[in-house]
Amino acid sequence: MRYFIELAFHGLNYHGWQIQDNATSVQATIEQKLMVLLKSNIQITGCGRTDTGVHASQYFAHFNFDLEIDTAQITYQLNALLPKDIVIKKIFQVAPTLHARFDAIDRTYNYIIATKPTPFERDSCWIYTPKLNISAMNEAAKLLLNHTDFECFSKVKTQVKTFDCSISYAMWVEKPNNKLVFEITANRFLRNMVRAIVGTLLDVGLGKINTDDFRAILASKNRANAGQSVPAHGLFLTAINYPNQAQD
Repeated sequence: MRYFIELAFHGLNYHGWQIQDNATSVQATIEQKLMVLLKSNIQITGCGRTDTGVHASQYFAHFNFDLEIDTAQITYQLNALLPKDIVIKKIFQVAPTLHARFDAIDRTYNYIIATKPTPFERDSCWIYTPKLNISAMNEAAKLLLNHTDFECFSKVKTQVKTFDCSISYAMWVEKPNNKLVFEITANRFLRNMVRAIVGTLLDVGLGKINTDDFRAILASKNRANAGQSVPAHGLFLTAINYPNQAQD
């Protein structure tokens, strides 16, 4: 039987989701505790990688187990064993072929900026105070929706078969309490892609480049032409959508 886990985590203390040698990951932390509870070797498959320090307010993973389990009880017990920066929202049974990564329809990320200094939430947003032209940033962001090859925003040394992604939404929104949020939705993301897009759009907001320059960067397929990669701690994975059969 296949079970989905819906969870959230604060990424500060983890080297991303994926298990790595000699590094603490969210995946390994959950697997260790789940194996204690189910007394079996459990391997969890996540909906995707996250970079070191990136957070998730919604994340899905799946695992297989031969027996039917009391999902509410296991959820409670797992939360009792896990560190407080990982929270299991629920565990539920799904179709045996449903895959947390490959069957995801799209994913949404938010990048959160605090536009004024604050002693709070310093690990959950990037404090960035320069004056920005948000209208110009959103004009440039619209170009992302009509583009498919995002090699210019990908890590240089990465093994992917294609740099093609389909972005359906990308917009900056001013929020209360001096927060500026960039929200982006796509069918898939490349490594470091969102952080590189944010850094390049900030260059637009600062007036360092204009919309035509942003269009040229997209066409160049060259990471060196794009802007800085902004810090990981402002980035949240916020939503993953699946076919109807994945909904509990």
